[in-house]
Amino acid sequence: MSQLLRRNMIAALAPTGVPNADIIVTDKLGDRLCAVQVKVRRDIGSDGGWHMGQKHEELVSPNLFYCFVDFGRSLADQPRTWVVPSGIVAKSLQEIHKDWLHTPGVRGQQRNDTAFRRFMPGYNALPQYKLGWLNPYFENWARLEAASRQ
Repeated sequence: MSQLLRRNMIAALAPTGVPNADIIVTDKLGDRLCAVQVKVRRDIGSDGGWHMGQKHEELVSPNLFYCFVDFGRSLADQPRTWVVPSGIVAKSLQEIHKDWLHTPGVRGQQRNDTAFRRFMPGYNALPQYKLGWLNPYFENWARLEAASRQ
C-alpha cells in the first residue's frame, strides 16, 4: 500500500472479510476501483514461489491485480514486488499445475491433485514460464495506476 500511496494513488485496506482483495485502489473521483491481493514470501524456499489456492485459477478481472512481494533473506534486504494482472496469474497457475500433475513424483508415482498451488517466478518445464518471465511485471506500478484511472 505504501508504494501505491507514494505514487499519488488513493489506496486503503479492504474491510475485514473481503475474500479477494487486501487493498482497494481508486481514482480521485472514486468512480474507478481496482482490487489488489498481496502475496508475500521470504527468499528461503527452494522454488521461490508464492502460496496460492485453486480458487486463484478462476479469479479473473481487469480490475484485480496481485502484488507478489519478496522480502528477501534478511531484514537488510529491500522488498521486491511484481504487479501482475489476475488473468496472467490465473493462466499461469492453471498451466503450471496441469504440467506438475502430469510429471511423475520423486519416486515415479502419479501426483495427487490438491487445492494448493504455487505461483512461480521460474518453472523451467514450460518454456513460457522459464526464470525471467515475470520481469515485465517487476515494480510495474504503472499498470495498476492505469487501470485505476481508466
